[in-house]
Amino acid sequence: MRKQILALGGDGIGPEILGHGLRIAQFLADRSGIELDVLHGLLHGASWDAHGIFCTDEVLENARASDAILVGAVGGPKWDDIRVPGGAERQDGLMYLRHHLQTYLGLRPARAWKPLLNKTPFRAGTADSADVLILREMCGGAMFATMRGQREVNGLRQGYDLTAYDEAEVARFAHGGFQLARQRRKKLVSCDKSNVMESYKLWREVITEVSRAYPDVTFENMFADNCAYQLMMRPHDFDVVIGCNQLGDILSDMTAVYAGSLGMLPSACLSANPDKGPVFGMYESTSGSAPDIAGQGIANPVGTILSVGMMFTYSFGLPLFEAQIESAVEDVLQSGLVPPDLGGTATSEAMTDAILERLAE
Repeated sequence: MRKQILALGGDGIGPEILGHGLRIAQFLADRSGIELDVLHGLLHGASWDAHGIFCTDEVLENARASDAILVGAVGGPKWDDIRVPGGAERQDGLMYLRHHLQTYLGLRPARAWKPLLNKTPFRAGTADSADVLILREMCGGAMFATMRGQREVNGLRQGYDLTAYDEAEVARFAHGGFQLARQRRKKLVSCDKSNVMESYKLWREVITEVSRAYPDVTFENMFADNCAYQLMMRPHDFDVVIGCNQLGDILSDMTAVYAGSLGMLPSACLSANPDKGPVFGMYESTSGSAPDIAGQGIANPVGTILSVGMMFTYSFGLPLFEAQIESAVEDVLQSGLVPPDLGGTATSEAMTDAILERLAE
């Protein structure tokens, strides 16, 4: 079996953690007999500095020709205020790829790690076995508003972003959520603000309609503010939580407290529901580009490494390797090896070396 991945380091710590993820990917490919072709490219700030654009046509073409994309991290203050002509997707390299590749199904798993429970703010027993999949819609909503901008109204500056979803966008996303819930503990919560916003009224209507096709999945609608509160108070009661682009972004970062650090969280953005086999996906840690520690070799590589595991599951059809990576990470953490973002001193390389040693066993 031959697989091609497009590797996009991006900005800040992105190239560093990407390199450690590729070490894991190559090790698993060799073990499984996969011939792994890796193409490299620039994205977002790195692309802007080199080409004056956040994502080139060449990178998009290589993405379309690949089985998966592995991203380091993108962004930083240097590029935050750059504005280019075109839609919202033109302002961000990752959003550009998501838009053109329609990777609408954003998987953001968050779990507690037993060796890291003392790194979380939870009292004993509250989140000891938390395991929640936040599902974020990735190609619509406020993030991709076509009516957006700044203007002056009655002498005052006004910023505006039109949040809009049509029922087809919501339905395809909802089906993905229910199908993933079937593969887990068969519970799904949809969060919205339908008490005050029209776009969320449609969201709730469509999600509820789709739920009727999945009678085996326990389903509940929640207002987003209550959902966020309950995720912190009783995380054990949640399995899959789905939300729009904006709410999913917020909730996925919030649930990082289960693990003690954003650097521990992987993610996947899939272009189709994964119920019928391998699908194209983009994979990255949710750690962010952390430019303040770039080049120091201390970034937490675990989120990227776990993202590689998700790539083997959803784009390569080999879920066994994801389980092996999670087990190896648990063993390394249990040994006391912890990176600086969790209060330890282990370098990125030391963490990756230790995980590879466990995988080799």
